Amino acid sequence: MENGSLKQKFIGDKSFYRRVLTISVPIMIQTGITNFVSLLDNIMVGRTGTEQMSGVAIVNQLIFVFYLCCFGGFSGAGIFTAQYYGAKDNEGIRHTFRYKLWLGFILLCAALFTFIFFGEELISLYLNGTDDGGDLAAALAYGTEYLKIMLFSLPAFALTQVYSNTLRECGETVVPMRAGLTAVFVNLIFNYLLIYGKLGFPVLGVKGAAIATLLSRWVEFTVVALWTHRHKEKCPYIKDLYKTLIVPFDLVKKYFVTGSPLLVNEALWSAGMAMLVQCYSVRGLNVVAAQNISNTVCNVFNVVFFAMGDAIAIIIGQHLGAKDFVKAKDETNKIIAFAVFIATLVGIVIASTSRLFPMIYNTTPEAKKIASQFLIAQALFTPQFALLHSSYFAIRSGGKTVITFLFDSVFMWVFSVPVAFLLSRFTGIYVVWIYVILQMTDWIKCVIGVILVHKGVWINNIVSD
Repeated sequence: MENGSLKQKFIGDKSFYRRVLTISVPIMIQTGITNFVSLLDNIMVGRTGTEQMSGVAIVNQLIFVFYLCCFGGFSGAGIFTAQYYGAKDNEGIRHTFRYKLWLGFILLCAALFTFIFFGEELISLYLNGTDDGGDLAAALAYGTEYLKIMLFSLPAFALTQVYSNTLRECGETVVPMRAGLTAVFVNLIFNYLLIYGKLGFPVLGVKGAAIATLLSRWVEFTVVALWTHRHKEKCPYIKDLYKTLIVPFDLVKKYFVTGSPLLVNEALWSAGMAMLVQCYSVRGLNVVAAQNISNTVCNVFNVVFFAMGDAIAIIIGQHLGAKDFVKAKDETNKIIAFAVFIATLVGIVIASTSRLFPMIYNTTPEAKKIASQFLIAQALFTPQFALLHSSYFAIRSGGKTVITFLFDSVFMWVFSVPVAFLLSRFTGIYVVWIYVILQMTDWIKCVIGVILVHKGVWINNIVSD
């Protein structure tokens, strides 16, 4: 009897998985191909040398903070978008869209100011570690020239996220996937042409990689924006969208109160991740290169359960908007269980291929060895990542963003960052074991996340009058 009730609680029927996969598979394909091309991009740059790869990896880690600020800020408004869609309120969707545009503009200005005036200093923070044979000055030079070009891609990224996130929150996941596929194809082709100078193009190396990414970002935005404006019957909220950019103050306040914890959370969390990488980097340039390899490889595989978080945000958000609270809680349990199951399989694949991927790179034997060890460690904790990620999105879907703020970034800065700082600077513990210890501290978050999801404190409709 108990086994039957557990099965009923955590395992859905065919129609349930069909609906989850209909939403998540396009996201998996888009993000998976994007990350796979990032892996190829990483390999192409990596084959030019350790310094080039490290410089690019450091810049991408810094830009990642901007990406996640956009993600967090837009997700705050996106909670309302999904519930507005469930309530069939197109005017509400227009307001959240305009709010995202203004927020994206503010974040973009802040990012450009920071990178233009302090970019070189930020890169240098990662290049003050032990001298293990790498040329730190060369890594700084490569990183700086890569950053200067990448700045022009940031407006396209922000605009693409505004359009794509809104489409996904309204149940349209295929179009952002198509736009992403087009972009990664452009990125891959121009990476090959510009990094190595093929078919008459100049050999640009790191600059070529940046130009290829820049082109792909603007292509992606063009595709998704054109489709949205040409299909007003499928996107009725796009009608008269730009008649005004004014968002009623009471709604701005509402979106800001709910969304600002998400924005602050993603900013602090991504800054915390950048700080963790900086802590690892004091152990040498080989560690920077190894972390870049392992993280890029894992990102390709982890899209499977990351997409489950998006599925929770979309499906559960719409249930909450329609006030179907029983179904929201039931399907949350099933999606989380599904995500953990898939993540376990993904971890097995990562562990079994941990020795293969580092061998492709033109880097030192030591960097390859550390990268392989990082991959095995990440594989072991993949189910844990899935549980935390899914729990986070479940709690967030009901607008409980203060809880997610405490759950995520506060924990990062209270536990993870201090532990990494102390272990990396004041002990001789091997860097991979430091990583393992940090992941073990997240066991506290796992327990808290399971309790919060089970209690249903996140179940809430936030768009009803």
